[in-house]
Amino acid sequence: MDALESSHGAVSIRLIRPKDARVLQHELLTNRSWLLPWEATNPDGAVSFDMRGSIRRLLQQYRDGAGVPFVMEHAGEVAGQLNVWGIARGSLSSATVGYWVSERFAGRGITPTAVALATDLCFTQLRLHRMEICIRPENGPSLRVVEKLGFRYEGYRPRYIHINGAWRDHYAFALTREEVPRGVLHRWVTGGVPVGASRVPDSA
Repeated sequence: MDALESSHGAVSIRLIRPKDARVLQHELLTNRSWLLPWEATNPDGAVSFDMRGSIRRLLQQYRDGAGVPFVMEHAGEVAGQLNVWGIARGSLSSATVGYWVSERFAGRGITPTAVALATDLCFTQLRLHRMEICIRPENGPSLRVVEKLGFRYEGYRPRYIHINGAWRDHYAFALTREEVPRGVLHRWVTGGVPVGASRVPDSA
């Protein structure tokens, strides 16, 4: 299970482990005000916070081939989570990326590096064809992530995901394997990201 891991500089991603429950729960609880505006919620009402149970479900989804739950680390310290979810095989061969990072690690380039590493793993080891990221229009830091990595703007999705207690609009961005033949990370660090690829049109 631990074969799915990758690193660049001080940033690394690896599969989540049951023993990560305590540190992840601590980070989530101490970052409530930082994460709450962007946190997915249940439209049917609040659910109990159970990190151990959440990790069990994520690892079951991984075994079922439906997702890949990563931990993001900086210099060996847990900095957040990155989940590849909604994996579709066959003619679609696609998945979606979601993530959160602790406030104390923000601004260090951890999230774009981790997204690049995860996308490259999905394109190479998992043989997926398309990776998508959906972002709220108000989420400036996440919009900068897709801008840095050159994810293409694909469209506007009204009331798409239940976030912080309500259905929220999102922008959709994506990349296909053909667009990054040498990988997302390589294209970014070598300055090959197309200018304006992630630009949201004024009509959106």
